[in-house]
Amino acid sequence: MSEGLVQAAYIVAALCFILSLAGLSKQESARAGNYYGITGMAIALVATIWGPDVQGVGWIILAMIIGGAIGIYYAKRVEMTEMPELVAMLHSFVGLAAVLVGFNTYIDHPPLTGAMLNIHLVEIFLGVFIGAVTFTGSIVAFGKLRGVISSKALALPHRHKLNLAAVVVSFLLLINFVNAEGSTFALIVVTLIALAFGYHLVASIGGADMPVVVSMLNSYSGWAAAAAGFMLANDLLIVTGALVGSSGAILSYIMCKAMNRSFISVIAGGFGSDGTASSGDEEVGEYRESTAEEVAEMLKDSNSVVIAPGYGMAVAQAQYPVYEVTEKLRNMGIDVRFAIHPLQGVCLGI
Repeated sequence: MSEGLVQAAYIVAALCFILSLAGLSKQESARAGNYYGITGMAIALVATIWGPDVQGVGWIILAMIIGGAIGIYYAKRVEMTEMPELVAMLHSFVGLAAVLVGFNTYIDHPPLTGAMLNIHLVEIFLGVFIGAVTFTGSIVAFGKLRGVISSKALALPHRHKLNLAAVVVSFLLLINFVNAEGSTFALIVVTLIALAFGYHLVASIGGADMPVVVSMLNSYSGWAAAAAGFMLANDLLIVTGALVGSSGAILSYIMCKAMNRSFISVIAGGFGSDGTASSGDEEVGEYRESTAEEVAEMLKDSNSVVIAPGYGMAVAQAQYPVYEVTEKLRNMGIDVRFAIHPLQGVCLGI
């Protein structure tokens, strides 16, 4: 496949990704949005594999078959309520890929001098840093959602100063990395710092805010992919990463607003919060069991009822009693509608 045909395929794939995001913005067009995304990714894979500079196609196809089989296996087994943790784990793969691409590009890259070399080194450094933060942060989010890590926010002494110190030291290492025209020691040190930074950043946020964190990690994974695109000089990866990064950040902002959370506190690892308000472990309110008939009886004098499904409904598999209540109310002539909360719609995969 010629270089011109590859670039044309990349443009078509990018348009499909844009249409996919547009389709996913509405429930009615979400299915079509998924199809656009699948089509775009298929075009991108074919164009990349059969590009003029690609070698070892057999090994690539073998890796795709193995990875695809694993993906299909887990996608079929995962419950809808486990989707956030599955997405978090997938984000960790993107982050790890960005780190590996960064080190590989650093070890083996074409001869560069002057400004081009400096730009390339900055790309490598940022790609490794963002990828490492995404990798460990996503693993912590997965662990909290899975229940293998405590959902309580980690509150180390001077934790925000530690985060600031990590950023400052990483910036100084970036300057050293560029001035030295590449330093293996600096790259390894910043990788370790970023791994610890990503872990602490997410561990400092309570389990109740993990869905927002997963969305934010989605944004991080997008920027990591874009950084990998710059390192590999792949235009489609840059465009796709930018789309994922920006859309993930916008979605995180919407979810924070819906949850009355501070957007800055999420991306800064619980900044401005002691973590107690959103640990997710405390019991709130009084539990009182009821039946579908009793609920319908309480609402029989209503003219209109709006039901907002929550994540707890899916976990408790309460959709069946909700359906019974809905049918009983509608049989009474009551108008029953459903509202989708911005956060719960994401958690439920709506």
